[in-house]
Amino acid sequence: MTDPIPFAHTPAAAPVDAPTVAVVGLGYIGLPTAAILASHGARVIGVDVNARTVEAVNRGEVPFVEPDLETSVAGAVSRGRLTASLDMPEADVYIVAVPTPFAEDYRVDLTYIDAAADAIAPRLGGGELVILESTSPPGTTQHLADRLLAARPDLSWDGSGGRPVVEFAHCPERVLPGRIMVELVTNDRIVGGLTLGAAERARDLYETFCQAEIPLTDAPTAELAKLAENAFRDVNIAFANELASICERVGVDVWELIELANRHPRVNILQPGPGVGGHCIAVDPWFIVSAAPEEARLIRTAREINDARPAQVVEKVLAASDHLTSPRIAALGLAFKADIDDLRESPAREIVGMLSDRIPGGLIDVVEPHVDELPSELEARQNVALRPLESALADADLVLLLVDHAGFRTVVPQLLDSRAHAPAVVDTRGLWREVRADPRSSSAP
Repeated sequence: MTDPIPFAHTPAAAPVDAPTVAVVGLGYIGLPTAAILASHGARVIGVDVNARTVEAVNRGEVPFVEPDLETSVAGAVSRGRLTASLDMPEADVYIVAVPTPFAEDYRVDLTYIDAAADAIAPRLGGGELVILESTSPPGTTQHLADRLLAARPDLSWDGSGGRPVVEFAHCPERVLPGRIMVELVTNDRIVGGLTLGAAERARDLYETFCQAEIPLTDAPTAELAKLAENAFRDVNIAFANELASICERVGVDVWELIELANRHPRVNILQPGPGVGGHCIAVDPWFIVSAAPEEARLIRTAREINDARPAQVVEKVLAASDHLTSPRIAALGLAFKADIDDLRESPAREIVGMLSDRIPGGLIDVVEPHVDELPSELEARQNVALRPLESALADADLVLLLVDHAGFRTVVPQLLDSRAHAPAVVDTRGLWREVRADPRSSSAP
């Protein structure tokens, strides 16, 4: 099963004998997956270790911001198709959607996957399908199977010894935060099985809601495909960020440069920024590097370029405020991308923390309209506070744009123009080029 097997999709009606699906991990991927499966006929039990998350879901509420998710969850809960639990249930299908962070050496940390396997093992009786959705390096699906079956030697993944079979497949998520509920339905899915039968069975489940194609392959190929997608994005972002550094050195406006270069019909340079965040692009390329360190030279270099961006932004801010004894900085945005509340691996979050250390006599007013409180490591700092946009801008000596939230696009220039003395501006997103007195002074790092 080395070649992908495309097929023509025919939307499936809700099955008469609907399966019971346990979705392990009710985070940014697990909860939308649970909701959409429940909305298309499955009986879904979401499992999470966080009691507040379980309680919220059972009330039909969601613990994070994602368009259309709360409506879907509320509907599924009200119809009795979706419940949440702290305990692992018996189920026909288990979907594992837990975090896969990297360890200090950039290798994957399988702690959460191992915990899921240990919790699922006692509930198995044979005939179940276990799907790993967590983004993982090649071999992780086999690792999950090995660990789970080590706890249940009476079962097997291939029928050896005449033992009852538990099937295993990998189906990585491929969605964009802010569009998850749309892209779960419209994006192609890749399904890789430890056996062809496992892949086909997983495909049949995803067919109940996915309107796109679902090619089949083996598990290691599916695992590496997701990593390759995110590494491709990371390399291209690194190219844009390196261009930004070059432009600053030679006195060219990087935003104008990219706009002009992209007029070529076969050029599409991405936009530079303060770094790369989120649990995917900022993490997954390291899994490729750790799997093949001698070969993954370009991917490693791209990660290093993007990881260096926050420190470069901090130096830019320090240079712009070096004439101030105790500068007050309005840091706009803390999420890892626009118009969401997800702070995972956010470069903006890292930059605020670094600035707090570098300007102990100054104040940093964080404006993040999508959260109600700062993350714990920033909340504990005496010189960092979460403030409303208007008051933060009114008091700012320097405005640092870190995230291009839609709410910042028109309001901020108007508020800055209303001030008698305009603050300095460091714009890492190129959002307000018209605000700059001289575009070629390049406040974008």
